[in-house]
Amino acid sequence: MKKKLGLMLSTAVLAIGLVACGGGSQSSTTETDPSSDAKVETKTMRAGIGLNDQHPQYKGLLKFKEIVEEKTDGAIKVETYHSGQLGDDRTMIEGLQLGSQEITIPSTAVIANFVPEFAVFDIPFLFPNEKVADAVLGGEVGEGLLEKLEAQNLVGLGYWENGFRDLTNSVRPVATAEDFRGLKIRTMENQLHLEAFRALGANPTPMAFTELFAAMQQRTVDGQENPYSTIYLQKYFEVQEYVSNTHHIYSPWSFLVSKPFFDGLTPEQQEIVTEAAYAAGAYQREMNREASAEYLANLQEEGMIFTEITPEARQEMVDLVQPVIEKFTDQIGRETVEAVFDAVTEAQK
Repeated sequence: MKKKLGLMLSTAVLAIGLVACGGGSQSSTTETDPSSDAKVETKTMRAGIGLNDQHPQYKGLLKFKEIVEEKTDGAIKVETYHSGQLGDDRTMIEGLQLGSQEITIPSTAVIANFVPEFAVFDIPFLFPNEKVADAVLGGEVGEGLLEKLEAQNLVGLGYWENGFRDLTNSVRPVATAEDFRGLKIRTMENQLHLEAFRALGANPTPMAFTELFAAMQQRTVDGQENPYSTIYLQKYFEVQEYVSNTHHIYSPWSFLVSKPFFDGLTPEQQEIVTEAAYAAGAYQREMNREASAEYLANLQEEGMIFTEITPEARQEMVDLVQPVIEKFTDQIGRETVEAVFDAVTEAQK
């Protein structure tokens, strides 16, 4: 895998400019080449995500499809499914393990259910900015975590970006740690997240994503935390008044392929799929970052009040969650946590 990673990073930029389209079903089919009457095996990759077709994640998936179908001359076709058509993240990961689905791009928070060390990315305030995140995820530590996926019948082909999670609410502007006090905030069912919000003084409430809009509309919860893309595309501005760039979690996705399927590809096809995943990931990250700035501007145009968190206020939040980080370090794996923090420090030099 490490040899492949060196090659893919050097060729990813060249692959980004390629274009095409597609459709089909899981498994292999045999077609006749009309020019030679030869039988040609066509392999199909079903790629599913939970977000809708307007999200940069889906557009990145279309770029992956374009590259693979172009570079393999159609020998591999990629079907794309958005909006959870193939199930939620956990269901799709299990489909990859069983070989009934070929690709998904889930949050690392979900992957932690299969490889506990991936929970390191749930540590609050881990990455100060995207540049540091890119360096750590694309470096030895990030690659080492991807290699752990193979024991789970999965192949990890790099990281894509969900982005920094930010806070919205319908009660008051949040500028300092004190402003969190008493706010009922919907979070994922994630113990590290829950305890971090409690340490900040909030009342975190785990809830299914599909129930969130109605809960905010009915004031069952005061707010939520997600990247600007999700906040805007889910139209949370209709039920939320305030947004703050808390940047409390940087949320990556991992591009996963079914190991049974990947092992059945030729070495050349494996190389094409690997390079395409990295190239499309670079494309997706760039698009996501451009879109994030636009989405924040759109939220303000829709009437949301934006609050900028100062470095001093963020540091106070960092200090408050330190006991939570220490509590979960051994559960995640002290060696992994220390390696990631060391990589973050090195990337900031």
